[in-house]
Amino acid sequence: MPIARSNGCKISYEVSGDGPALVLHPGMFQDGAHWAHSGYTSALTSTHTVITVDPLGLGGSDAPHQAEDYSLERRVDSVTAVLDEVGVERAALWGYSLGAMTGYAVAAHTPDRLTCLVAGGFDPVDGFRSVVGPTLRLLGLPADTDAYTLMKQGAVADPYQAALIEAGDPAGFRANYEAFSREPGLGLKLADSGVPMLLYAGTADPWHEPMRAFAESSGATFLSISGADHKGCWDRSTDVLPTVLSFLAANAGMP
Repeated sequence: MPIARSNGCKISYEVSGDGPALVLHPGMFQDGAHWAHSGYTSALTSTHTVITVDPLGLGGSDAPHQAEDYSLERRVDSVTAVLDEVGVERAALWGYSLGAMTGYAVAAHTPDRLTCLVAGGFDPVDGFRSVVGPTLRLLGLPADTDAYTLMKQGAVADPYQAALIEAGDPAGFRANYEAFSREPGLGLKLADSGVPMLLYAGTADPWHEPMRAFAESSGATFLSISGADHKGCWDRSTDVLPTVLSFLAANAGMP
């Protein structure tokens, strides 16, 4: 796989298709190939040059062991390094969960690199923390429960993610999570970025309402996926793709 370099680390990526550039950034315990596995990439390559990224800590990218290596600034640098390596000045970006958080950061800090942003399953205002308390209460667990363990248990229930975790670096996963879980939302800075945005979430995802409220206040487009929880929304590519393709057609080809 091709490699870009950012802050001394290698970032693995793949390019396929033809048309306006579109970066696909996966979530926690996912790699770039998970987009193809879940039915997204093949639906996009006829109209877009699709750039799938293995984020730091995942797939073929390096997995540093310090949480500071996974700061928002470094996540942004990883995306822009890939764009630079491919020779793309501006691209659309579609991220889910951790990928959505990264997309928010790229839009907020380097809006000139994006034509538009599609973000699924992550609160742009309060970040990861807004889901921890409600989830622990729903499960009847103490407030000091290690949410990382719950996330990892949920991920290994998916055979694709279980294989990725088995082949990965546990210390890198943990450092990635520690940074991810502490990042504040970007709120007003994101709303003021000027980047056209489509946000979406399943109605059973605790992040649905915060995302919907942000979309309403910022003028972003919002899509609800009825009855889907966080993972279920990711799995329902056929329900998400028509709206995303329409949004990209209207926004991703801008010069």
